[in-house]
Amino acid sequence: MISALMPNYNRADLAFDHGQGAWLFDMRGQRYLDFGAGIATSALGHAHPHLVQAIAGQAAKLIHVSNLYRIPQAEQLAARLVAASFADSVFFCNSGAEANEGLVKAIRKTQADAGRPERYRVICFTGAFHGRTLAMISATGNAKYLEGFGPPVEGFDHVPFNDLAAARAAIGPETAGILVEPVQGEGGVRPADPAFLRGLRALCDEHGLLLGFDEVQTGMGRSGKLFAHEWAGVTPDVMSLAKGIGGGFPLGAVLARENVAQALKPGSHGTTFGGGPLACAAGNAVLDVILADGFLDQVNETAAYLRAGLTALVARHPRIFTEVRGAGLLLGLKCAAPNGDVQATALARGLLTVAAGENVLRLAPPLIVTREECDTALALLDKTAQSLTQTTEITTP
Repeated sequence: MISALMPNYNRADLAFDHGQGAWLFDMRGQRYLDFGAGIATSALGHAHPHLVQAIAGQAAKLIHVSNLYRIPQAEQLAARLVAASFADSVFFCNSGAEANEGLVKAIRKTQADAGRPERYRVICFTGAFHGRTLAMISATGNAKYLEGFGPPVEGFDHVPFNDLAAARAAIGPETAGILVEPVQGEGGVRPADPAFLRGLRALCDEHGLLLGFDEVQTGMGRSGKLFAHEWAGVTPDVMSLAKGIGGGFPLGAVLARENVAQALKPGSHGTTFGGGPLACAAGNAVLDVILADGFLDQVNETAAYLRAGLTALVARHPRIFTEVRGAGLLLGLKCAAPNGDVQATALARGLLTVAAGENVLRLAPPLIVTREECDTALALLDKTAQSLTQTTEITTP
């Protein structure tokens, strides 16, 4: 008999009652160190007092009015994002998939408004993940995600990640733009080479294309800068955000230069809940913390400390781990053992992690994680590796 909840998730048999900082507590009071952060979403951890106060205060006054009217909280958040980024204007939505849908629509519409309606195709990259809508699984291009849903949505061409020559070769008369993640999270925590991102910018400028960055997972301080593309010294024409932008409250955004933003005229795009008072109160609270003096410096210091510990872990356990990859506090351990086994063994010891492609174990703790908590995670991973090594030795013929 089917459950009341549709069976489209492989959920762990674990339910949480409450959280505090980087820790979650299950219904029995057992605590877990959260190095998944809701898949890089709970940027400020759990029960952050400033975020809680902002959400509770706004909920007590006004939750929803719709985009038929001005929303001061959205106007404030948009202005702050513009001031902190390359963008001239912002559209708010609810999720990363919605943000990427809006990004692709904006790219196509900008080309059409410029008298080039034949330019509608977007170059994407193998290993990408852009969301679960019909269009975004087509942009992702993963056969596993496409299976059973009919023909892919037309208009997406896929080339190898970090291969500038392949991207150049894919450009044709119908190409409108390029969509890339500065770090492929779901695809295995694979960073883009900075020279590759700069090369994509040059290709777009040369061919009259629009460059879109999917920063759903990498944005909002996750990389150690507000946006991961800043490390490469290159800026897009349009960018998607979600996950950490609301600190766990559903919120997404499309940030765009003026020529792209003005393509989305009234009636061309919209959302019922996006940019509502409650979501944007949460977004403003998150920005208060992330943009505070010294916060991103602390993220970078903690990230460097954690990465050094993971590098030492790999050296001690080469039969379990082979490589550390990623950027900032979005890090991956390439596994020699099955990453599902590593994840399950770490969970049994009280550490929450997230599996990723290429047999990688993803580590994305809250941005407020401390060195002491990193030490705890490293110790739990060390015990995990010891346990798996012993099991492997016993079962190996």
